[in-house]
Amino acid sequence: MIKVIPLSAVAALLAAPSLAAPALPAAAWLISPGEGACRTDLELAGRSGAITPVQLVSDGERLALRFSKESLPEQAFLALRIDQKRFSNLMTRTADPAVGEIALSPETEAALRKGAVLDIAWLGLEPVGASLAGSEQGVADLRTCGAQAAQRLHIARETQAAEARRQAEESHRKALADAELQAARAQAEAAELEARRVAQEAEDRRAAEDARRQQAAYEAQRQAFEAAERRRSWIEAQEALEPDAYRPAPPPWAWRRY
Repeated sequence: MIKVIPLSAVAALLAAPSLAAPALPAAAWLISPGEGACRTDLELAGRSGAITPVQLVSDGERLALRFSKESLPEQAFLALRIDQKRFSNLMTRTADPAVGEIALSPETEAALRKGAVLDIAWLGLEPVGASLAGSEQGVADLRTCGAQAAQRLHIARETQAAEARRQAEESHRKALADAELQAARAQAEAAELEARRVAQEAEDRRAAEDARRQQAAYEAQRQAFEAAERRRSWIEAQEALEPDAYRPAPPPWAWRRY
């Protein structure tokens, strides 16, 4: 974490450049890796001694100052002062409505690397500032860490995307295999149903043919019986009319006695 120096000391140093000021020790910036970016925390102090934390964030390509403040607009053009020189940059509000990010221009970044003091007048109820001791190496390390974090995130996302594609392809192949299996089963079931239908139709035809033959045989028997009944009735009627005509003749041997 970057240590701050009181604004009174900063003002004294800037107001009296001829005085021999004590050299500020180069601070080692604490870089914290994150998902796709790295950050370092700065503590800005006001005249009252109140501390306002901000963060420098980098993904290797861009460098931004992140801060918290209520009622932020979606965008604004805000000024930072580095060694009392004004640098204006575009601020955009993040997904959190109370958090904003200032994208630092190459000019602002160059001044930040070489500067001694960062001042922000609009961040709180009073102007706040912090020492930039060690910023040359700190910003370089922050960018390097951010590039590595962004690369790790890119690789992780590519790996996830490749795994998602593999799973999608596997699901697609499985869906095709399932569809082919279902189609084969459907065809087999259809073939079985068709075979059953054909067998049933053949059985129905055989049963109908058997029934027709039985009906024909029954009809022939009925007709033969009716014909026999008619003949018997006719003979009985004729016998009633001419009894001798239908009396059977005696056998030949019966005439030998006479």
